[in-house]
Amino acid sequence: QVQLEESGGRFVQTGDSLRVSCAASGGTTNNYNMAWFRRTPMKEREFIAAKPWVDDDLTDYADSLKGRFTISRDSARNTMYLEIHFLKPEDTAMYYCAARTLGGSFSIRNPREYDIWGPGTQVTVSS
Repeated sequence: QVQLEESGGRFVQTGDSLRVSCAASGGTTNNYNMAWFRRTPMKEREFIAAKPWVDDDLTDYADSLKGRFTISRDSARNTMYLEIHFLKPEDTAMYYCAARTLGGSFSIRNPREYDIWGPGTQVTVSS
């Protein structure tokens, strides 16, 4: 059974940049669709970005977050990354990575479509 673990979250200042990671263990995620979400006091699971295929350039970003977030995957390291630039206080959240092991078509931005989740990593942005 594949397990995911996020890391890299920390306390940062407004305007800083940060990279959070999602390392997989127990198997490869190279055949899984993967995405990043975050949980804030206002939103339970907000979609951030998805990179469905590890060796494909296809990506999807939430419209409101496009431009400051960059998702990437490293097949050799079995790891996914999320770079965040120009951090704002409203980016304060628990950040989660998720994987979908099932095949077929699905709604890439819907958290319910993903069946493996990491425990999350906290990012706090001071004002």
